[in-house]
Amino acid sequence: MTSVFDLAPEAPVVPVVVIEDAADAVPLARALVAGGLPLIEVTLRTPAALDALRAIADGVPEAVVGAGTVVSAAEVADAVGAGARFLVSPGWTERLLGAMRESGVPFLPGVSTVSEVVALLERGVDAMKFFPAEAAGGVPYLKSLAGPLPQARFCPTGGVSAASAPAYLALPNVGCVGGTWMLPPDALASRDWARVESLAREASALRVPVSGR
Repeated sequence: MTSVFDLAPEAPVVPVVVIEDAADAVPLARALVAGGLPLIEVTLRTPAALDALRAIADGVPEAVVGAGTVVSAAEVADAVGAGARFLVSPGWTERLLGAMRESGVPFLPGVSTVSEVVALLERGVDAMKFFPAEAAGGVPYLKSLAGPLPQARFCPTGGVSAASAPAYLALPNVGCVGGTWMLPPDALASRDWARVESLAREASALRVPVSGR
């Protein structure tokens, strides 16, 4: 199966989006794509989330939209039915992992301990979300995993900022980072899509050359 890291390899950052009004989904996604961040995670935290997912999937074909905060098999089915092209969970259980596998789309199960990483590797999963990244040890923690578990690749999310993202992206076992800093609440409240696009463009410039990884 294709990895989430292969869906938009040129994008170093996955915007983690919480949408309260589905009417904002398309203009928000267009701003992120225009800024160079086509991989968009819509979290299933609001009643509008599935409608927002569906709107982006239908109205912004340049976007690679996925669902985040997926915590049940039912949410897996709902998200894929709404057009999600990838799935992200904050953690995993056998049942949830099975549902994500069966969905047919790439997924990132969440981990925060070495044992969870090893357990996923045993099950043939090597692409993971590291969450909550900063609280769980941040850059030093992931750097320490690269030696004994080089086959595991991560998308750190949770507390990652514009300031800390470059250090994560410089690690050999990090494929991308997830963040919200290009989505400031006041810009979303005022529907300032130009500002979102500008911040997305700054985030997209955080790429680390392959030769430097």
